[in-house]
Amino acid sequence: MLLAIRLGPGAAVLAKDVKRIHLNFAYKLNDGHLGPRKFWRDYLPRLKYHNPAVPMTVSRTTDQDGPATLTVFFAPPPDSHSPTSSPAPTSSTSQSTSPSEHTPFERTQSINMKHRREPEIMAQLMEMTKAMPVEATVEEQAELEELEEQDQRSERDSKRSAEVNAKRKREASILSQARGDVAQAQPQAA
Repeated sequence: MLLAIRLGPGAAVLAKDVKRIHLNFAYKLNDGHLGPRKFWRDYLPRLKYHNPAVPMTVSRTTDQDGPATLTVFFAPPPDSHSPTSSPAPTSSTSQSTSPSEHTPFERTQSINMKHRREPEIMAQLMEMTKAMPVEATVEEQAELEELEEQDQRSERDSKRSAEVNAKRKREASILSQARGDVAQAQPQAA
């Protein structure tokens, strides 16, 4: 299961200047909110796995006609006059879900997710943040191939079991029918 989170759509390392990501979309799927919901369910966990220090908040509304946006908050550019810049946070634990907690020096960019599919949203996010996709290592690739082989074996075994069970049911049906015919014939002979 961990392999499914480490690799796949959404597995990317964001640039260091990304400070926060906020999603805002409706609870229900209609009127263009399906893509944002699928992005949240399928892509965001992988993105969060590879970027644990970046807070990623989600705000869901009941307004189906409202916007579906993904807002990226960027850290201010390092000041050439300051000797040190503030270090990146080590965790994303935050009690606030509002996207407005940022200094006025930050740059923000938004993606309109409404009526867009999740791969399109991810591609736009990768382009905007200059994120680097995570590629599978040799060990992970071998693990993926082994899982694929297991899936194929499982499918073959499932088909074989279904055939054996169908044959067993046919034989039981024939036997019960024959027993019924024999049982009906015996009272008539007596």
